[in-house]
Amino acid sequence: MAEEGEGARGLAEDEEERWSGMLPELLGEIIGRVDSSEEVWPMRKSIVSCACVCRRWREVTMGIVQSPLRSGRITFPSSLKQPGPREFPLQCFIKRNKKNSTFYLYLSLNQSFMDKGKFLLAARRIRHGAHTEYLISLDLDDLSQGSNAFVGKLRSDFWGTKFSIYDSQPPFSGAKASSSKASRRFTSKKISPHLPSGNFQIGQVSYKFNLLKSRGPRRMMCSLQCPLTREDLEEDQRSSEAKGGLTGASGSAVILRNKSPRWHDHLQCWCLNFHGRVTVASVKNFQLVEGTTSCQPRRGQVEKDTILQFGKVGDDLFTMDFRHPLSAFQAFAICLTSFGTKLACE
Repeated sequence: MAEEGEGARGLAEDEEERWSGMLPELLGEIIGRVDSSEEVWPMRKSIVSCACVCRRWREVTMGIVQSPLRSGRITFPSSLKQPGPREFPLQCFIKRNKKNSTFYLYLSLNQSFMDKGKFLLAARRIRHGAHTEYLISLDLDDLSQGSNAFVGKLRSDFWGTKFSIYDSQPPFSGAKASSSKASRRFTSKKISPHLPSGNFQIGQVSYKFNLLKSRGPRRMMCSLQCPLTREDLEEDQRSSEAKGGLTGASGSAVILRNKSPRWHDHLQCWCLNFHGRVTVASVKNFQLVEGTTSCQPRRGQVEKDTILQFGKVGDDLFTMDFRHPLSAFQAFAICLTSFGTKLACE
């Protein structure tokens, strides 16, 4: 019996050595294709199977399925509520269906506007008396509040100029759910099954009234509670220790404002540089930068990085590019506020 056990162990070691001896470039290509080839979320069992082959496969797999901040990839549903990369934006697009007031977010897999993309989130617009709500879901078809795929919602005021963003799960430890009637508890467990479900406000978006009906683009401001990553916590810890203070664990408060466009005398319109990602002029188009002022940088000043840009490329097709500190869920919710007529702003 001992000899049989040693023989089986030896065969297993030989098999593991054979698989672990694969060239690292080839190994990374194989696991990368498991992720990128999927039009919807990759099957968890496929990723887990890759990680279970041997220790080396597990290390490569863990490197590929890291958070969007580190890998620049959106692999699992949990990635939707994690900040995007710092160095470059994640390029996505939104498809609108006017007939049933639904919106679909896809991750771009190439640079073409004809890209089929990888489905990420869906939203449906509904009326609740004087208010409008957008229910956000992981499911293309099931967009109800009671669904397991429900991940959050967007709620507007009567004028459609102030919006509140709600997460179905607590954004940080100790967060309290909203006590309003509209914030009943839900059963969404697909993002983080071990966290309680509810309605947790994580941000607000407001559009400035245009009472004089003057010409010009919409002016918007976003106040968000962004999730903190390990890198953010370490940076905050170093900064706090240098100042002799204490760090918090409630997330990072971020203020975003739209970048002011310039008037183009020749074209007779307001213009922003979207670097080829927006091709149709629309009042919905915007770029958001971090800070308390929306003014263009003065000559000699360094232009701030665009955190989120959104713009039209077809009748019902829009691009959405975002980066740290926003998550895909937050960026999608902000872009949804741009749809619909805002009589008090235009």
